[in-house]
Amino acid sequence: MDKIGIVSYGANIPRWRIKTEDIASVWGKDGKTISKGLGINEKSVPSMDQDTATISVEATRAALKRCSINPQDIGAIYIGSESHPYAVKPTGTIVGEAIGATPDLMVADYEFACKAGTAAIQSCCALVKAGMIKYGLAVGADTSQAAPGDALEYSASAGGAAFIIGSENVVANINHTYSCTSDTPDFWRRAQRKYPAHGGRFTGAPAYFKHITHCSTNLMNIAKTKPEEYDYAIFHQPNGKFPVSIARKLGFTHDQIKQGLIVPYIGNTYSGASLVGLASVLDVAKPGDRIFLTSYGSGAGSDGFDLSVTEKMNDLSRENAPSVFQMVEDKEYIDYGTYAKVTDLLYWE
Repeated sequence: MDKIGIVSYGANIPRWRIKTEDIASVWGKDGKTISKGLGINEKSVPSMDQDTATISVEATRAALKRCSINPQDIGAIYIGSESHPYAVKPTGTIVGEAIGATPDLMVADYEFACKAGTAAIQSCCALVKAGMIKYGLAVGADTSQAAPGDALEYSASAGGAAFIIGSENVVANINHTYSCTSDTPDFWRRAQRKYPAHGGRFTGAPAYFKHITHCSTNLMNIAKTKPEEYDYAIFHQPNGKFPVSIARKLGFTHDQIKQGLIVPYIGNTYSGASLVGLASVLDVAKPGDRIFLTSYGSGAGSDGFDLSVTEKMNDLSRENAPSVFQMVEDKEYIDYGTYAKVTDLLYWE
């Protein structure tokens, strides 16, 4: 039996984009300065008929197109998001019905800010290892929210990725995983509130950097590895500066992170951010490549993964679904008025 890991994967990114400079101009700000400061040029925007459920369905369909798995063999579906379309009604049931999964199915929606999707992968791994399911589906997707004029408005975007986890025909073994968690309230949204609040600069050093450093260091200690032993590295991407900075701090090079660094082109997809980066890496990965990933979710915690690409990657029909960069390049720009309308942005409490 192969080791437990990723059997197939898929991603979905909305076509609509709005430029950072166009958002800034509405609020009388210098768009070029903001774009440079955040390391984000533009962000994806969901259309009227796109939400976390539809993005999850499309990402999952892409994963199924690349392999020969029968959806009836998927025994668990976990959708990680902080923008589930219903407060009380699971997203996972919609995805299961859409792909033709069996009703004999474990389903749950996960929420842990931007790391809910990686937590879903860990749950699927455990269930496969326990022999309770043959395959599990883990998705990280969001149509993230930000208050008009807030700093988050320049980055909060839409997109997601789906991963089928199993022990047969594994294209990327999950060799090790490690998590750390603390009560660090750097970002929050209370019940019934439309927009989240955040701690500004507090979201950096005691939140993002502390947790990713702790998680990544301990993961490499467990795996007995060093940064130079990895071909690719992906870190959570709230903006274009944080992942570059943490990579450098941990000893990774820009060449190792550039394939998975998607945030400059589409913004921060929250639960999808690190996982869309992983999908981008899997688009080009070759047998023998080693991949390092650390997610981050406010509130706060990180999940780390050490993966190795197997010979089975040569059998995966990656061409059957669009690559991440193909979706990045397939875009249509909209103005702020359209953006505000389709996201119901100007509704205020």
